[in-house]
Amino acid sequence: MTELDDKTYLGHRQRLKARFLSDGGKAMPDYELLELLLTFAIPRRDVKPLAKTLIARFNNFAGVINADLQELMAVSGVKENTAIMLKMIAQGAKRMAWQQLKAADEAVIADYDAMIDYCRTAMAYNEVEEFRVIFLNSKFRVIAEETQQRGTINTVAIHPREVIKSALDNGAAAMIMVHNHPTGIVTPSQADISVTKTIRDAAKNCGIELFDHIIISKNDYFSFRDRGVL
Repeated sequence: MTELDDKTYLGHRQRLKARFLSDGGKAMPDYELLELLLTFAIPRRDVKPLAKTLIARFNNFAGVINADLQELMAVSGVKENTAIMLKMIAQGAKRMAWQQLKAADEAVIADYDAMIDYCRTAMAYNEVEEFRVIFLNSKFRVIAEETQQRGTINTVAIHPREVIKSALDNGAAAMIMVHNHPTGIVTPSQADISVTKTIRDAAKNCGIELFDHIIISKNDYFSFRDRGVL
């Protein structure tokens, strides 16, 4: 009997859909949510084993959709269309988080968890360090962001002159610097602390407030503002 002849998985798919519809998927474990997603990319095969393989390889649902495209396609059973679909989900999550952050009517401090969530969604799964600046207006609402540098697994260059120039170009009254630590350790280095204070002082001379510098990882974050470094 071929895979196409064996339709026993179809009933299972219907049960998965029913469970998803019952509560929007909140109670579904990661592999079942991923399995249901895969059914739309791979309609004629039992995808439960593939879903479990992907979760085992990339740890959880977030790890799967944020995995590198080539690493996904290196998994047996994942073709280009499937990998692209998974990456589209990740991009959609990032875009939604940013649009919600930018559309907020309140100052970022009113819901700072949303800022942390966005930074984690956008950067935490990057395999190299990346440095971004999020620009705020005089009411501390988000107006723009800019990715300034990409580095290596454990370092990224931060250039104070470029940060200040971008803030002025964007008409920012304040800004939040963000970079990720792929190693998972969010403790700032002495270089992180030094360049942060340099930018804080230079920005102040230009009438711009460095509101925070956030170091983000998959499971943790360090806020210079909360820890009293700024």
